[in-house]
Amino acid sequence: MMRGLDNTPKGSAVKISLGAKTLLYPTPVMVVGSYSAEGLPNVMTASWGGICCSDPPCLAVSIREARMTHGNIVRNRAFTVSLPSSSQAAEADYIGMVSGRDENKFEKLGLTAVLGDHVEAPYVGEFPMVIECRLLHTFELGAHTQFVGQIVDVKVDDSVLTEEREIDLARLRPILYAPGVSTYYEVGEALGRAYNLGKEKS
Repeated sequence: MMRGLDNTPKGSAVKISLGAKTLLYPTPVMVVGSYSAEGLPNVMTASWGGICCSDPPCLAVSIREARMTHGNIVRNRAFTVSLPSSSQAAEADYIGMVSGRDENKFEKLGLTAVLGDHVEAPYVGEFPMVIECRLLHTFELGAHTQFVGQIVDVKVDDSVLTEEREIDLARLRPILYAPGVSTYYEVGEALGRAYNLGKEKS
């Protein structure tokens, strides 16, 4: 196939280059939990991350070395990811604004630090979904270190489960982050079932 013969998509707007920026849309709002060297629970808000492997089930999160959480994960080789609901957006945002070196964010926000059942890391008891991870790989990428954690357990509030014990996104109401404009959003309407919607094109 000859490249560049016709590179104008039909019915498409003109693409404007914005350069090399971290603009994948949207990104998840994740609250990463870990213990300090003194055994104190700490959380930070992160959006550079997501599922990265299915077997073994793994989640990756990228964190700057200067963050307290970075040292905690390296030392304890474990972390949790708590997903707040949209009604908890203010708490999630505050967690990302303040360092655990300066205050106990759990106490400040009246949140409960719960020790994971499988890993040495705390999670936020009030947030509806929790993922416990055991550190599997560490990659130095540049400004961030990527921590790949093997998922050892997923916990969700029963209020966000369907009768078939599947997570109902409309009940979970996770928070989405738009990095370019630093704005939080809610999930919109469902478009259709995966591996089914595309059948109309076959």
